[in-house]
Amino acid sequence: MDLRLPGLDGWEATRRLKSQAETKHIPIIVVTADTSEKSREKAIAAGCDDYELKPVQFERLIKKINSLLGRSAEA
Repeated sequence: MDLRLPGLDGWEATRRLKSQAETKHIPIIVVTADTSEKSREKAIAAGCDDYELKPVQFERLIKKINSLLGRSAEA
């Protein structure tokens, strides 16, 4: 999820996705250059499942994706 989307920011897009029965199970990982703890806390509070900083370390991101998909499959 990009937090700085035009028209509808990523925090609100996440809240909307997580509030719908059809989409609430979809894992959401923020990918951002924003290193502030406030932004991270806001993203998690909105319903994001994880937070990944740029530049992206793809091996770590893939591990996060696999972990989230594993949790989703068990739910």
